[in-house]
Amino acid sequence: MSDRDRPPDPPPGRLYGRERELRAVEGLLGRARGGRGGALTVVADAGMGKTALLDAAERGAAGGFRVLTAIGVPAEADVPYAGLHRLLRPLSGLAGELPPAFRTALAPLSGGDAPVPFVLYSAVCELLSLAARSGPVLCRVDDAQWLDRVTLEALAFAARRVGDEPLAIVFAARAQAPLTGIPHLRLPPLDEEASLRILQDAAGDALGTELAEEVVDLASGCALAVRELAGGLTAAQLSGGAAPPRALPPGSVLRTLFRHRHLRLPPGAQRLVLMVAADEWLGAPTVARAARTAGIGAREIEAARESGLLRLADHAVAGDDAVVVRDRLVRSSLWAEASRAERRAAHALLAQLLVQDWQRPSLIWHRAALSGEADDRIADELAEAASNSRRAGRYGDSWQAWQRAAALTSERGARADRLLAAATDAWAGGRARRARAVLRQVRPLDQDGTRAGLAELLRGEIEAGSGSPATAVPMLRDAAERLAGIDGALALSALMWAAEAADAAGDHTAYLEIAERAATLPTGRTPPDAGGAASPVASPAAAADAQRARAELMRAHLAGMAATFRGRYAEAARLLGRAVRLGEAVTGDAAAQAWAALAALALGDGRARALAAGAVASARLRGDAPAESYALAAAARCETLLGHPPVPVAACHEGLRLARATGQHAHAAEHLAALALAASFNGDRDAARRHLEALSGGADRRGLGGADRRGLTRAAAFGAWAPACLDLAADRPGDAAARLRLPGGAGLAHPLARLLAAPHLVEALAHTGHRQRAARAAEDFTRWADATRTPGRLALARRCAALLAECDDEAAAHYTEALRLHESAGAVFELARTELLFGARLRRGRRPRAAREHLRTALRVFERYGAVPWTGQARAELRAAGDAGPAPNPEAAAPRTASGPGEPPALTGLTAQQAHIARMVAEGATNREIAARLLLSPRTIDHHLRNVFTRLGIRSRVELARMIR
Repeated sequence: MSDRDRPPDPPPGRLYGRERELRAVEGLLGRARGGRGGALTVVADAGMGKTALLDAAERGAAGGFRVLTAIGVPAEADVPYAGLHRLLRPLSGLAGELPPAFRTALAPLSGGDAPVPFVLYSAVCELLSLAARSGPVLCRVDDAQWLDRVTLEALAFAARRVGDEPLAIVFAARAQAPLTGIPHLRLPPLDEEASLRILQDAAGDALGTELAEEVVDLASGCALAVRELAGGLTAAQLSGGAAPPRALPPGSVLRTLFRHRHLRLPPGAQRLVLMVAADEWLGAPTVARAARTAGIGAREIEAARESGLLRLADHAVAGDDAVVVRDRLVRSSLWAEASRAERRAAHALLAQLLVQDWQRPSLIWHRAALSGEADDRIADELAEAASNSRRAGRYGDSWQAWQRAAALTSERGARADRLLAAATDAWAGGRARRARAVLRQVRPLDQDGTRAGLAELLRGEIEAGSGSPATAVPMLRDAAERLAGIDGALALSALMWAAEAADAAGDHTAYLEIAERAATLPTGRTPPDAGGAASPVASPAAAADAQRARAELMRAHLAGMAATFRGRYAEAARLLGRAVRLGEAVTGDAAAQAWAALAALALGDGRARALAAGAVASARLRGDAPAESYALAAAARCETLLGHPPVPVAACHEGLRLARATGQHAHAAEHLAALALAASFNGDRDAARRHLEALSGGADRRGLGGADRRGLTRAAAFGAWAPACLDLAADRPGDAAARLRLPGGAGLAHPLARLLAAPHLVEALAHTGHRQRAARAAEDFTRWADATRTPGRLALARRCAALLAECDDEAAAHYTEALRLHESAGAVFELARTELLFGARLRRGRRPRAAREHLRTALRVFERYGAVPWTGQARAELRAAGDAGPAPNPEAAAPRTASGPGEPPALTGLTAQQAHIARMVAEGATNREIAARLLLSPRTIDHHLRNVFTRLGIRSRVELARMIR
């Protein structure tokens, strides 16, 4: 089969994992229906779903569009006009309506002479425009890279000129198709969930979990590869009696395609591709030596890259000219198709080129591969090299060396140990899929509970970080029970990670059970790593002390959080305080420091941020990507919830980049929730909505969102808190209260979020007249604040008390104490929020002079941090108190939004109070709701509203809403 042969179309049905692309196509069709045409080029390699997306476009165009089709055919690629002939043939009846010059230009489609290109291209445009006059038209052009040049240029010319026509043109092409000036939509590899759903459609429910994971991992996000692998599974593989496939089945479309691409390369490029397939990547020095000794230079590298088999490696990691195999699917296909002689030649060439000291493990491996036999001596040497790389934090080298050592190890137990070490280091290097694949090789070799427990512990950590915490909980609990009688310290660590996964999943019943089990679990000495790496601790005594401190910290943390969930706040404060103190004494243990930071966060203790920063530093020192990702997620929560100004924090952005790069879906969701919450505290509606959309999976092209769908209840709960904060910033307390009280709303799905959101709920309820409900919410938060005794929490409790106070003097006493506590905690922004509430209360109590002092302070802080909606509220209160306030500072304030302080022109003739009421009426609030917000009577609101109507010359709320909007 030629590389030009087109892969078979996928079966019709639902497209998985292409929501973003489908929205783009639907948008294009929607604009064309409205008379605003456009074009789009879908770019991807074979088997990624380009044709399926065109099919979806055609289904979306059914019942209204005329559909014209052209398909590039390799055999016609050199035949001028072949593609136009197929596309425009259904329009032959309209050609007679064209001007004579255009009819002549289209004559070659019927055998006439070749026209001037511009006239031909214009004729194509005019003919498509004629077709669109009777209704919208969709032109679907598949395999555009194989269209003849005249057709491609004519259609590209037309596609750039369809803006005023009900015409949509969608191309599907490989990257090399010359379609400049047309928007490109590149199809990324499918995520794991989409691949699993395609696999289920192709193979039904017969696949076990491990086999399904192996197939999806091997397919590397290619939809056609998933189907081909599913179709090639044997009965023995389906039953578990045979190993999962290691390559696409012989004769498959994609495997043959990759082989033909390889064979069409120049000889030097062919050697380069097989060398990279044998070693996965070649650094710049090795490529330079290959150019000198093996005739492999820049031309060969470029040819291999253009073929789609290799790509240039990340310059920051590997330097110029370093090359890497495109993905595991390509590598496995090429290696499976290579003959024994070709494989030996690749190993031999690499054995000559790898001469640097750091390349010695690879050199040993390729020399051993030439013999093709197990060799324990070489395996031991590779294991030693792996240990050295691990100690240096070079997990990208160590995991591969461990795996190669395992392949050359004859004894089953030692081989299993080395595979465990390989999986551990692959995970530490941020390669979750590789770690899973290696772990699957451990199970057939395991003969005792220790290895099974270690494997389940690692697998549970991977699942928790990768976004399946509910799946991880039973794995980690099982690992703890397997390890309990062998190594209590490891068992306790497994329980700690199980509790973390249960908390992320919102399963607090499981959390309480885990905490109870941890309290009864004896701890003992942790043995060296499964791979034999030396312990970094200085002495046995120091190791024992560190282990005891870690165990006490975990127990205190688990018991303290369990007490928090049960409402035993005094007990929780004592236990969590102990966890914080133990965390301050821990050094170099990223996980323990992160757990201590989260304990401090629960207490509202400012030490949380320093502890989280220490956790991040410890993880970075070790080069452990998952540990760093987890520490950054903890730091993001601490900075957002204890930060003084509510701005997007560095840990969130940095952690989100790392989580996305390493596939840590759960951590990515935590960062998106924190970013949304930080933006909402500041009233930044656009930023908050952007992060919330990514959190829900609606705008995250990497497939890392979908917190609800993935069962990431904690992230979803904190994210759901954000819209309520935006409502408060926009002075819509009724909406905020509804969000915070509805089932599934902010906090109700997670105990800590519920506690932290309580002051906002109290504020919203108090401003809407639901004082009894507000009092109940304040009571629980106050008990928690009194137990923790941290200034920030106590300040918020006093603010709640002030909001609920009946008399002004009592409220003033509470507000004054809250301000003092805010200052003690260094919480500048919360201080400004309290100043605003205090000033508003004083103004309504007819003490405008005292109110102005607090309102000016609030305004200065809000302007400093660009909190536009809060600035608007403060200015409105100042005007109502008889002070226009200082002139707005455009440098200090962010761009204004719809909820910002700018007054619509229609309101300029009203008093501040009337304008405020008019805005609330325009938002749909009733007189009774407005009265509850402003602590006035409905009769007074009715009086103000009649005056507003009189001044504006209108008669109804509808007219008022139209004037303001």
